[in-house]
Amino acid sequence: MRKRSLFIFAALLVLNLMGARETRAEKAALSDVVLTNSEDHLIVYFKVKDCFTEDMIKAIENGIETTFTFFVRLHEKTEFLWNKKVADIEIKHSIRYDNLKRVYEVRLSEKGEDVVYTKDLEKAKRIMATIEELKIARLETLIKGRHYRLRMMAELDKIKLPLYLHNILFFLSLWDFQTDWYQIDFRY
Repeated sequence: MRKRSLFIFAALLVLNLMGARETRAEKAALSDVVLTNSEDHLIVYFKVKDCFTEDMIKAIENGIETTFTFFVRLHEKTEFLWNKKVADIEIKHSIRYDNLKRVYEVRLSEKGEDVVYTKDLEKAKRIMATIEELKIARLETLIKGRHYRLRMMAELDKIKLPLYLHNILFFLSLWDFQTDWYQIDFRY
C-alpha cells in the first residue's frame, strides 16, 4: 500500500514538473439555439461556446486533426415509457492545419464533406463550432398537435496518435470535452 501511494505521489509530481495541465474546455456548452422550419423541414441552428483551449489550438497548428461530433435527436413524446424516435443525426466537423500552405482546412459532414479553407484561425473556429440550417425532419413526418423533444450535444473526439506516442503523451487523454444535452420541448 505504501509503495502504491509513493508511486501515485511520484507520478503527480512528475506531471506537475512537466507542466502538464488539464486541457479540457472548462464550460463548453451549446448556445444560440434556434429551432424553426422552412416550407418542408424542421431546422435547427446552434453553436458550441468555450470549446477551444490554448493547448487544442497549439495541437491543431502542429498538424493534429481535431474532430467535433454533434448529436441531434428528435423524439415524439408519448404517454408510454419510451418516446418514438423521429430523427437521430450525427454530424462531424474536422479541422486540420496545413503548415506548408499555412491554411486551416475545415470539413463539414453535413455539407457533403466539403472543405472550407481559411487562413484566419477565428473564422476556422467559428465554422467548427457552428451548425447552420440543419434539416432535422420533413414536416410531413410530424403530426400536428403532438409534443416533441429535440436534444442536442457536442463532443470532441479523442485524439488518434501513433501507438508509440500514446505512451509519451498519455496526458492528452485529458483533452476531451462533452457538452451537456440541450433540450427543447415543443408542440407542432
